[in-house]
Amino acid sequence: MRLPLDHTVRDDQTPSPIRLADYRPPAWRVDHIELEFDLGIDASEVRSRLQLARDPAQDAPLRLDGEGLELLAIALDGRPLDEGTYRYRDNVLEVDGARDGSVLETRVRVRPAANTALEGLYLSGSRERGFLLTQCEAEGFRHITFFPDRPDVLAKYTVTLRADRARFPVLLAGGNPDGAGELPDGRHWARFVDPYPKPCYLFALVAGRLERIERDYRTADGRDVRLVIWAEADVIDCCGYAMDALERAMRWDEQAYGRNYDLSVFHVVATHDFNMGAMENKGLNIFNAKYLLADPDTTTDDEYRAVEAVIGHEYFHNWSGNRVTCRDWFQLSLKEGLTVFREQQFSADMNSAPLKRIDDVALLRRAQFPEDAGPLAHPVRPAQYSEINNFYTATVYEKGSELVRMLAGRLGREGFRRGMDLYFARNDGRAATIEDFLTALGEANGLDLSPYLAWYGQAGTPRLVAEGRHDPVRREYALTLRQHTPPTPGQPDKRPLPIPVKLALFDPDGRMLPLQDGATEQVVVLDRAEHTFVFPGIERAPVPSLLRGFSAPVILECAYAPAELALLLTHDTDGFNRWEAAQQLAWRAYAELRDERDRAALTVWCETLAGLFETMKLDAALLADLLTPPGEVELAERETDVDPARIHALHQALQRELATRIGNAALHARYHDLASDAAAALDAASQARRRLRRRVLELLALVDTAAAQALAAAQFDQAATMTDRLAALAVLVRSAAPQADAALAHYRKRYDGNALALDKWFAVQAQLPGEAALARVRALEADPRFTLKNPNRVQALFGTWARGNPSGFHRADGEGYRLLAARLAELDALNPQVAARLATAFNGWQRLEPVRRGQARAAVAGLADRRLSRNLAEIVGNMLKA
Repeated sequence: MRLPLDHTVRDDQTPSPIRLADYRPPAWRVDHIELEFDLGIDASEVRSRLQLARDPAQDAPLRLDGEGLELLAIALDGRPLDEGTYRYRDNVLEVDGARDGSVLETRVRVRPAANTALEGLYLSGSRERGFLLTQCEAEGFRHITFFPDRPDVLAKYTVTLRADRARFPVLLAGGNPDGAGELPDGRHWARFVDPYPKPCYLFALVAGRLERIERDYRTADGRDVRLVIWAEADVIDCCGYAMDALERAMRWDEQAYGRNYDLSVFHVVATHDFNMGAMENKGLNIFNAKYLLADPDTTTDDEYRAVEAVIGHEYFHNWSGNRVTCRDWFQLSLKEGLTVFREQQFSADMNSAPLKRIDDVALLRRAQFPEDAGPLAHPVRPAQYSEINNFYTATVYEKGSELVRMLAGRLGREGFRRGMDLYFARNDGRAATIEDFLTALGEANGLDLSPYLAWYGQAGTPRLVAEGRHDPVRREYALTLRQHTPPTPGQPDKRPLPIPVKLALFDPDGRMLPLQDGATEQVVVLDRAEHTFVFPGIERAPVPSLLRGFSAPVILECAYAPAELALLLTHDTDGFNRWEAAQQLAWRAYAELRDERDRAALTVWCETLAGLFETMKLDAALLADLLTPPGEVELAERETDVDPARIHALHQALQRELATRIGNAALHARYHDLASDAAAALDAASQARRRLRRRVLELLALVDTAAAQALAAAQFDQAATMTDRLAALAVLVRSAAPQADAALAHYRKRYDGNALALDKWFAVQAQLPGEAALARVRALEADPRFTLKNPNRVQALFGTWARGNPSGFHRADGEGYRLLAARLAELDALNPQVAARLATAFNGWQRLEPVRRGQARAAVAGLADRRLSRNLAEIVGNMLKA
């Protein structure tokens, strides 16, 4: 049972798991719903009128979901009901006497200001200046009114909003505007009609004092649309970039997928109080302000790209999620994984495709691979869940996207477009399944794609082992591929999966060799435990370039010699695989330092990168990424008895070796060359220069610390962009520079009234490495600007520290674990969703060295003994089970 809105009662009941195998179509559907809201901050009244349709094949009473609702009135077919004809208990309203075609009317009261969970109808901001809004995915609509709250109940919505005009001058809901007017006593009303059936999780309203920017847009099929972005008055000037990004996304979707927008108006609203990144409500997208607001003074280059990507993601949902939704929450990746893939395509086309691919895979390895390897591992389509909000994970989103990418690679650009056209046409207005998706793709191309279903049902990251043998007599190269997937909770036995491997072969001089039909690239599919692929006409032993573009989400194990990786790093034409070669070399170099072994890989890594650094021919952004070894989180994933403090020290030593080989003089020269053009332009070349400048400064701080700190202080003072300013501040803080306190104070004074910029101030300090981090975190949580009620502020401080600063969080004395556990308990009473997400920082505690392992387990067990929401209880319980 979910927390009621006032949080006065806790739920000690362990909910029964919901199983995919138990799915049944809804016994009752709603063809049309009319909603009337009388809006207020402390209390709002909601009237609903449901036109019901009964499934003749099911003999079940009418049951509707409703949580935290104060029922004021109820009537069936125009007749008020007495208490003997309905029951409202355990968050379910059961009504007697309903029949096919009946109309159920209810009136309820909800309390937005008391809703700190930020789902359903709630207040964003202060009572005096804030505004009302909703968040209904996944199961928030039941906090607003009674309804069969499941995604396969699609209804047409008519929504009327009434409120005090002075306090709520702007009234918005999803769909097309259908009238507005004045009411007595200074109130006004507005009506919206959505002509397309949609599930209730896509319902949205917004009411308050907001400003707007707007633009007219004509779709490719000739429809005129008004685009409107809304935000509070102090930040409305930061919405121009988002508007441009929205227009780019709409045009791209028309060209890439033939998808046009279908309403007369498209509203986007920014809020600082939001559990998610953004929400694709039909015609009324609601965004976490961090993914909508942008300006040169406060937004980094990475954040500009994130704003563009998330704008695109939510817009693309209009078809892959809204017009075609998911049948049940087990199919969540059908909309999210697919839309992440479409978002990634869009971002790659708008920016650099190789750099985008590197960023996406780096995120996958940082966030999803550890999830797949720990106690929270689950399939992209899980077999069961207790709390659906806990399955908005990197597995569903990022791994789900990789599965779509595999299918797109298998079909080719034209074949994938054919399949998507059929999928949208066949399922428009329907709640679909992953089987529907694969069937449409396959039928459009005359293929059976059902073997790929195994990817959706099997947790864990497959290991792909590659071994090559060259036969000079036969002039052929044999590549043997083997796969295995380690056991995961609940799935001890794994079956082989279809793994598409895009590959090329390079001769010892770095030239690509012709393969099938003269092409220099080929895709082979390993669909069994082991298979050998033979390539004829190969004169000399080649170096294989495998998984080009990261063609499948697997871990590759291949016994490359360091010189072979250096060849790929130097000559590979695939930008991603050049970076991958650098990553593999760096990992081997790290292992040599860790095990105090011969430094062959370390020498090759340093020499090769130093050579590339000197050439000045490589794209600056790609060079910055090549110079960056795997992070501490990724390094820990390859170890047992993990000691984060030791990993941090070795990681620093590894980078120091590279910086030493490149040399102080070369680093200083490159830094000053890059600093000579420090304009705030957003073009790719300017962003690339800033990216490399940051990396060079970080390397300098390892070998010429005082000089680097002086450069960082000067860069901070003179920075024309937040990218340069934040990069400099990070170097000052992480190196404990004497200039750090003054820079932090200056930053705080400059941005004290800017919530998003202040989040960065908290985050950069939470990254302070080592044991000093805990005292800094405790001081920051006592800061008057810190609050547990704002998800962005919580993630900036505790999320950054616990998930992104291993040496600072994983203290041997366990104080970091105890602090986080205590804050999770406090946060759970306010916002269970955010608490559950933050608790995943304990993922992987079983692989820590014994002292830390014991401390972490004790903290998690102590948390489990408290009275928790079912969100947090499920996460903590799964941690302890494993």
